[in-house]
Amino acid sequence: MTTKTTSVTEEPEFDIVTDLGTIRVRLYKETPLHRDNFVKLVSEGFYDGVLFHRVIDGFMIQTGDPLTKDPSKADLYGTGGPGYTIPAEFNRALTHKKGALAAARRGDAANPKKESSGSQFYIVQDAENCSQLDGAYTVFGETVEGLDIIDKIAAVRTDRRDRPVQDIHIRYIKPAGQVNEAGVNGSQEVSGTGDAAARQDENPADAK
Repeated sequence: MTTKTTSVTEEPEFDIVTDLGTIRVRLYKETPLHRDNFVKLVSEGFYDGVLFHRVIDGFMIQTGDPLTKDPSKADLYGTGGPGYTIPAEFNRALTHKKGALAAARRGDAANPKKESSGSQFYIVQDAENCSQLDGAYTVFGETVEGLDIIDKIAAVRTDRRDRPVQDIHIRYIKPAGQVNEAGVNGSQEVSGTGDAAARQDENPADAK
């Protein structure tokens, strides 16, 4: 898998606009494969309309599956991606602190090299409960604004499979400062059933 960045900045910032508000993230120069892939997908509008399909209060919020744009594929939520993986880019200095942006992936048995999903990622809500993931999942960015929005998303009611009962979308992602805030903090989109798995004493759900 090869990608080319469309950003002139080593550590670009992006606004992730959700139904509950905006989270601004900064991507790390120490993880160039993940950074450049994220920049590429954002430039293509890949994330526009995807759901936060797995949310665990006191742990993390997970998104980035293109299948979540299609309600008829609800049973497959959490398994989708762009059709490729990204080599792991572990760095001891980049940890699962609150607001950290990290790549989801398939489990070790099916993925011994710990390669990352090509699109699915999660944002850490609780650093203590996510510290077990250091060195096992690639952390490639951090939240610079909007930690309260992460808490809002994490606090929503979910079903037994950790999917929010009321759908929460990424409306779009844009380079920082290019977002029109009108309407972003209004009502969230509402929709039905749930999928995606695992508890906070496990790992982020398998992602291709």
